[in-house]
Amino acid sequence: MSTLNAPVPADPRMDARVQHETTEPTPTPVSPKRKGAGGSVWWRHALGILALMWALFPILFIYSAATNPSGTLNTASLWPSGFSTKNFTDLFNDSSRPFWTWYKNSMIISFAGALGAVFIGACAAFAFSRLRFKGRRGGMMFLLLTTFFPALLAIVATYIIFAGIGDVLPSIGLNTVTGLILAYLGGALGANVWLLKGYFDTVPRELDEAAIVDGASHARIFFTMTLRLVMPILVTVFMLVFVGLYGEFMLASVFLTDVENQTLGVGLYGMTLGNDANTLFGRFTAGALLGSIPVMLLYLAFQRQLVGGLTTGSVK
Repeated sequence: MSTLNAPVPADPRMDARVQHETTEPTPTPVSPKRKGAGGSVWWRHALGILALMWALFPILFIYSAATNPSGTLNTASLWPSGFSTKNFTDLFNDSSRPFWTWYKNSMIISFAGALGAVFIGACAAFAFSRLRFKGRRGGMMFLLLTTFFPALLAIVATYIIFAGIGDVLPSIGLNTVTGLILAYLGGALGANVWLLKGYFDTVPRELDEAAIVDGASHARIFFTMTLRLVMPILVTVFMLVFVGLYGEFMLASVFLTDVENQTLGVGLYGMTLGNDANTLFGRFTAGALLGSIPVMLLYLAFQRQLVGGLTTGSVK
């Protein structure tokens, strides 16, 4: 009995093998990014540099032509040969082409149109996101369907409508800044509503329910609470609409015929027509260079809200 219960002696070879396996260092995994880091990423940098050069080429050419003292298309070059403000001075002193009036009209139309489009889109997005009514899904699909057709198809109908309105109310008819703003308000409504609704859906509904329990109406919830929570997407939509209206040309050239009512794009385009196009090229590039300043400043000021609003709204 004592022999059966005796402990079995340990094998010294087994102990040495276990000790060797436990003390063997574990190999460090090699990161896939570190493999060939010097030879597999160069093409990405090359593509980035090529895209940057492609984007800077027209800007460099416009700057060179705007600062060229001769101010003609024949003498324009890619690399600036000097710096002169002659084209800017001639542009400001040209009484037949009111540059600052065009600038003011573009800013008023773009700012007012963007504000109106954001407000209308926010009201529609709040209704589609928070309220439940008959035809809600059909209305959303109809707004999405309108984005499939280019705005060029509606120019003739829009022209006829505002020509008839001008006979009754001349202040909002053709050849008026107010009429053009009204025509712009429904231009990007479909895309704006879908983008805004996606962001509105990220706001918890419990906040609305708590406000309703406290006696708040839908209008008070919308203006005092929801709009503050969705401010990034409002800034994003405002920027997109502002840039789109600021550079819009087709509808503005049809609506605005008088020189005093034209926008910056339509007015500068007139410099490229006729026999004076060659001599006015320096003034044209100077106006184009000054016209790019508002959009550049807007993107630099609100680029964080633009990226955050687009990402959240599109993912939802």
